[in-house]
Amino acid sequence: FFKTYSQKIIKHDLINVFAYPNLNELPELKKIILNFGYQKSNLKHIISGLLALEFLSSWKGGITKSKHLNLFLKIKKGNPVGCKIVLKKNIMFFFYLKLTTSILPKIKQYKVFQHEGDLNNFKSISFQLKSPLLFIELENHFQLFKEIPRLDITLLTTSKSQKELFFYLNQLNYYSKCNSIW
Repeated sequence: FFKTYSQKIIKHDLINVFAYPNLNELPELKKIILNFGYQKSNLKHIISGLLALEFLSSWKGGITKSKHLNLFLKIKKGNPVGCKIVLKKNIMFFFYLKLTTSILPKIKQYKVFQHEGDLNNFKSISFQLKSPLLFIELENHFQLFKEIPRLDITLLTTSKSQKELFFYLNQLNYYSKCNSIW
């Protein structure tokens, strides 16, 4: 349903509002990245994060390793510091539908931040859920997931400008829910 809605309705609206010389330039949602980041390299917490990601998406996630030495946090280069999963195609649409229909209406305010770079080339938007236990899959197993940190969610699109991105997200009923933050 979501994929068909995106292809039929949203693309038609984008064509009416923006002038595209080529129809292959229409923005679309490419992937969603879910990430749990940890301050300490604790295997027990990372495993519970991987299990939480698997419950949320029905796919196995991967471990994120430190790229740099951090003396303040006592993390060596190459140590595991989190876990993430990249959702594409049908699983991405299923997760996005669950996010917009059952999770975002439950929260009053969430922190949205932009990726660094040129604002004219704005392709993604990220936000954090302070309590990932809002997902029913995680709430049912509270004892396993009571110590998981905030969930970072990144939506990557193929938009060419900030106006195009906001219009596209508004059509997906996302931008209207976080309009007060912008």
